Amino acid sequence: MRPHEFAIANRHCSLRRGKVRIIFAALLAVASGALQAQSAAAQTSVVTWHYNNTRNGVNNSETVLTPANVNPRGFGKLYTQPLDGLVVGHPLYLPALRIPGSGIHNVVFVATMEDSVYAFDVDNPSAPPLWVTSLLTYSPAGAAPVADQFMGCQVTTDFSNVGVVSTPVIDPATNTIYLVAATFENKKVVHRLHALDVTTGQEKLNGPATITATYTLNGKTNTFVDTHQMNRPGLLLMNGYIYIAFGSAGCNGGDSGWIMSYNATSLAQNGALDLEPGQFFASIWQKGGGLSADSYGNIYAETGEGPVIDPGTPGQNLGTSVVKVTPVGSTLTVADWFTPYDWSYLFENDLDLHNAVLVLPDQAGPHPHEAVAVGKEGTIYLLDRDNMGHLCSACTAIDTQIVQELPLAVGKASGTPLLFNGKVYFTGSRMVEAYTLNNGLLVTPPALSDPFAAGGHPIITANGTANAVLWGGSGGILWAMDPSTLQVLWTTGMAAQNRDVLPLTAHFAAPVLADGKLFIGALKELLVYGLLPVLTTGGGNNQSAAAGTTLPASLRVLAIDTRSGKGLAGVPVSFSDVIKGGGVFSPASGVTDATGTVSTTYTLPVKSGIYTVTASSTGFAPVELTETATTTAPVKLTRASGSGQTIPLSTALPKPLVVKANDQRSNGVPGVAVTFTDSLKGGTLSANTVITDNNGLARVNYTSSTKAGNTVILAKAPGLPALNVYVYITPDPASAVAVVSGDGQTAARSTALVKPLVVKVTDQFGNLIRGATVTFSDGGAGGVFSANPVATITSGTGTVKYTTPPHAAAVTVTATVAGINTPAKFTITVH
Repeated sequence: MRPHEFAIANRHCSLRRGKVRIIFAALLAVASGALQAQSAAAQTSVVTWHYNNTRNGVNNSETVLTPANVNPRGFGKLYTQPLDGLVVGHPLYLPALRIPGSGIHNVVFVATMEDSVYAFDVDNPSAPPLWVTSLLTYSPAGAAPVADQFMGCQVTTDFSNVGVVSTPVIDPATNTIYLVAATFENKKVVHRLHALDVTTGQEKLNGPATITATYTLNGKTNTFVDTHQMNRPGLLLMNGYIYIAFGSAGCNGGDSGWIMSYNATSLAQNGALDLEPGQFFASIWQKGGGLSADSYGNIYAETGEGPVIDPGTPGQNLGTSVVKVTPVGSTLTVADWFTPYDWSYLFENDLDLHNAVLVLPDQAGPHPHEAVAVGKEGTIYLLDRDNMGHLCSACTAIDTQIVQELPLAVGKASGTPLLFNGKVYFTGSRMVEAYTLNNGLLVTPPALSDPFAAGGHPIITANGTANAVLWGGSGGILWAMDPSTLQVLWTTGMAAQNRDVLPLTAHFAAPVLADGKLFIGALKELLVYGLLPVLTTGGGNNQSAAAGTTLPASLRVLAIDTRSGKGLAGVPVSFSDVIKGGGVFSPASGVTDATGTVSTTYTLPVKSGIYTVTASSTGFAPVELTETATTTAPVKLTRASGSGQTIPLSTALPKPLVVKANDQRSNGVPGVAVTFTDSLKGGTLSANTVITDNNGLARVNYTSSTKAGNTVILAKAPGLPALNVYVYITPDPASAVAVVSGDGQTAARSTALVKPLVVKVTDQFGNLIRGATVTFSDGGAGGVFSANPVATITSGTGTVKYTTPPHAAAVTVTATVAGINTPAKFTITVH
């Protein structure tokens, strides 16, 4: 374990050694709202790290949370409780606990690095703690939490103070919570095992017991040195004894790989074991994961990096190993162990075995008693607990002496694996994977895999095997998945209105869930998540009224406690229709009454349509109502689109002609019969009568005839003024030019003709051609044209004035158009 493994951060650190700066995330607390309603019957106790001594991470008695209701709208932060310092271990929980003089409560317990222990009623967040105990009370006057500078590694943990680090353990049979606290007193670091009454917070069993130990191996005695020790792994309670594991204070310094046992009744020490006597390695960190145990009373742990000096001697320098410890009388003995063949590489590259060991239930096949371990490198080790394999010094690529090894299978920094419904789940820093367990082997490839940045220790909640949810916390977020698909259901980053932003938490801080609530400790606060109280519809939903008018019934909303189903009074609720907008609420906000009800009237927007009204309140899942603004009687037709298009003869318009039937607020009126005609132009309409659609639009397609020119499509509806829609139909290319007037005139020499010369240009269907270029010529006779050439106008005519030549002659004037072979001719007599 390198120093940075203890950095307080909301993301994994990439540094390997030395001083690491604290990285603080923004703290965001959200008001809890009205959460004083009664809780549903609680049923699940959380008395040890990850629910049980096998550390399988499964709570299978969860009846509240399901994949259907764990989502960004309905699940989020309920409230926070103030604390005096940072929390590292996960909270514990007891339902239906009788507190003297106070009745029965569902209680969450949390301990801080300031050596304080709190007990809160989870169903009454506005009340003060049920009790608070400072463990400093049981130390000499002047004692304080250990400042980081006084630990052996000095300023490498990034904890400002070191008090209670590990997850405590509760004995529900005796109502006792056991904790290990570090204090600084008389210029010394002291560790003590405390036993508190869970109902009062008072010390019991003549505690606390000061933790001291020696261990002798091969005639050499080694002494437990407090300044080099940190109890990071969760405590283990088994068969009447408390088991405590230690690693170094944050670096590989000091003799630190210890396991001790204490009598749970007398707090007397019953055994001590040093896994690396006299050395500086083999710390038991496990990212805070508790020591594991099987039903035969054996204890399992993973050790951090370190040398394996004499693998033939149990208990001597078992760094980078999985160890099996058996209590025998007043001694703790290494009964078996496994060390990866590449332990030296793992040691040198900071690739500890760093999780709790998952103890599997009995398996079919040749290895009925198995355990799963995984380290930083992401290699899975499936071990036979009856023959763990020791060290295969001849192995070069894989450990062949164990049941199964999957190298680099689950990504780096995976949390402690968990077992659920026949699958073993792993949460690497960049993936989540689930392997089917069949006849004592992990089936490859994995049954499920998802590239989700997980990390951390996962847990699962389920009702038996139904309604399972996979949970975890790492990288500054909490997250939830459907374990059957690995679909992400919820993360703090997904939560609406940013109300679930996760504040500063300790590295590897882990959540725990029970009875519909998620608990996680942070810096100076306990966070509680769960199903948000909801707003539901009480009346007025799905109404219809004319646009711009007030709905006949008021909109009523109920604030409901999710667990009890009862209405909540005093909840502020706001109404809005911001998605489309324009309506008016009276009032726009209100406070629920004694029944949990709040109401408002709603004047619809002037634009017809379907509107979504949202009722919202901080800390509540919002509710939406759907209201419809209808149209009134039509008052006019308007051109919507398609008017003004230009097309050739006998051609369909590229776009339809669209007419809108409007009410007095310009809303489109559906169901109006609109009749179209083309004013005898002979074109073809796709329909003569069209019924307006839901938007009040009537669409018709039009194909022109052989008649060119401006065409008026007339749209009519009963009782409404007619509407003109315009189309311009272009003629075919010019095919004829003919004399209109000015032929046969007689005039004197050098005299302007009385009448201009006028020609007409037409296409093959006789349609007049506008803009055709007409060129006039008198064959060189010497006359003068007023303009030449000229362009035809709308009537298809081209006109020019002609002045006769200065000599008498019979003059022929021609008018030609490009593409037309036969010109128009005028005969002029000049005298």
